Amino acid sequence: MTQALLCVGNDMMGDDGAGVLLANLLKEHQSDWQIYVGGSFPEGETAAIRQSAPQTLVIVDATEMGLPPGAIRQIDPAMIGEMMLMSTHSMPLNFLIDDLKEVVDEVVMIGIQPDIVGFCYPMTEAVKEACAQLASLLNDADGSWRQLPQLVDDTTDEPCA
Repeated sequence: MTQALLCVGNDMMGDDGAGVLLANLLKEHQSDWQIYVGGSFPEGETAAIRQSAPQTLVIVDATEMGLPPGAIRQIDPAMIGEMMLMSTHSMPLNFLIDDLKEVVDEVVMIGIQPDIVGFCYPMTEAVKEACAQLASLLNDADGSWRQLPQLVDDTTDEPCA
């Protein structure tokens, strides 16, 4: 099974650089994942992802979820357009996901709760630790990343789906 990771974020914007840090951590450990660094222009990787047509694509981005800094959650891609998710990108991720679903069997969105997002701010320790934890989960051969909790609606305790 081919797995690809699209890491999103701007590493000059504090915690928004979580995806880029994750990509660097995985590259250091020679991960089995195909890694695409989308930065703040993730749609620029669309052609390369379409060409490789992985079975699973995991998109990781700093995401405002109303959780403690560094919290990691799976987010139903169908809900991204309906949620007020923080985005520093030129195109909402739900458009990118819809486009890639034409060639990718499974698209999974993983959000990391940021603390500080601002130009020239450093990344917080909570988000650095979350990136290291997520890198470890992604490198586990047993697919333990799939056990990450879903983002739930705190008014109903149901997954946001």
